[in-house]
This record gives sequence, C-alpha cells and structure tokens, in this order.
Amino acid sequence: MPISLTNAQNRFLRGQAHGLKSLLQIGAKGLTDAVVAEVDGALEHHELIKVKVAAEDRDARDAMIGALVERSQAALVQRIGNVAVLYRPSKDKRQIVLPRA
Repeated sequence: MPISLTNAQNRFLRGQAHGLKSLLQIGAKGLTDAVVAEVDGALEHHELIKVKVAAEDRDARDAMIGALVERSQAALVQRIGNVAVLYRPSKDKRQIVLPRA
C-alpha cells in the first residue's frame, strides 16, 4: 500500500525536490524488476527521488508511474510531464522530517 501524505507534507516535499536531478530513467523496456530494485535502493538511500519515464503517450506514462509507485510502496509527490517525484521514508536512517499537518 503506498504512503499517503497530507497537503502540507506534499507541498514540503515538492519544495525539497525542486533542486534535485533525475536519478533514474525508465526507457523502452518499461518497468522491469531491475528498475524496481534500483528505485527501491535509491529510495532507501535518498528517500526523495526524481524518475524520468520515457513512454510513447500520456496513458502509458501514467500507467508506468502508477505501477512503479505501487511496486515500490512509495508516495507520488508530483508528476510534471515525464518526470515523477517519489518519496518513501528510509527504514534505517531517516533524513527528511515531514511537517505534522
């Protein structure tokens, strides 16, 4: 089950993600197990990441982002064009402290 965030937490995370560069790119092969494993590792290390999704049309891109969010157990913070911002708190060392409300 993906993480649910309040509006204030979402706004805070969007601000934090503004200066980030895309860490991963999902290409022509689509969403493979290796890509999901890389996203899991990046989320565990960074907690907040940007992912570029190269798909032919908007519906395919939305489906790929939705599947990635579901498989990685992350929250979709923002989606602009072909870039999605994902957040999942680290199990070992939390770096980002979210606002309460």
